[in-house]
Amino acid sequence: MPDRQMQDPDPAAMIEVAVVGAHLDGEPLNYQLVDRQAHLVAATHTAPIYKLYALTGTKLPKPGLMRIDPKQETGHGIEVEVWEMPLVNFGSFVALIPAPLGIGTITLESGKQVKGFICEAEGIKTAIDISACGGWRSYLSDSKSASNS
Repeated sequence: MPDRQMQDPDPAAMIEVAVVGAHLDGEPLNYQLVDRQAHLVAATHTAPIYKLYALTGTKLPKPGLMRIDPKQETGHGIEVEVWEMPLVNFGSFVALIPAPLGIGTITLESGKQVKGFICEAEGIKTAIDISACGGWRSYLSDSKSASNS
């Protein structure tokens, strides 16, 4: 068996991360990206193969993004932001993510794949499907409007 030595990552290497909720620019957890020298590179949408849920039982309101099987149900293009962060800071960022959220591979509307927030199936058992809103900000805006009526 060959001796494999772990190499330190290139300090200039970057990774793109798609965010859908509390990490969006201006939202409460965005500082976790900024503190890791991340910068916004694109505001876009996912491919229309996802559903977005408002999670219940979280300290801070958060959404959960789930990939669906488009042969079995209708998906939506969900608003996301893509942030670029130094790869050396990625591990400390991921360590902050509580279950049922995690990091997986997200397909954008362009077909490009980036790392991004996903939700475990357990997380949506009591969640509200907010996919029709198109994104977290729209959902929050609609919720605020409804509560002011």
